[in-house]
Amino acid sequence: MHEMSLCEGILQVMQTEAQKQGFSQVKNVWLEIGDLAGVEVDAMLFSFDAVTRNSLADGAKLNIINIPGTAWCMQCGKNVPVTERFDACPECGSYQLQVTGGDEMRIKELEVE
Repeated sequence: MHEMSLCEGILQVMQTEAQKQGFSQVKNVWLEIGDLAGVEVDAMLFSFDAVTRNSLADGAKLNIINIPGTAWCMQCGKNVPVTERFDACPECGSYQLQVTGGDEMRIKELEVE
């Protein structure tokens, strides 16, 4: 389950920022996750609770912001929505798509004390 490793990385970022910015507790975390990022949201929520136990984010709520997948079609030159990496272009049927969004995962915001 790579979501556990992702949550450990998020905790490290929060700990680093706590030292830099002088906060001691995280109440809420807003995390952007793209449809094409390969992250299972339920596993992420479970892992976050497990990883943050007895840390500065113990009891913090993880809020997931879904980012839709988008791609540029090399065949028809249009930006199109995609739900999976190897989808065909919904406009022309071509498989020559370059992903332009929805493959990212990042901490968008923290509510801290």
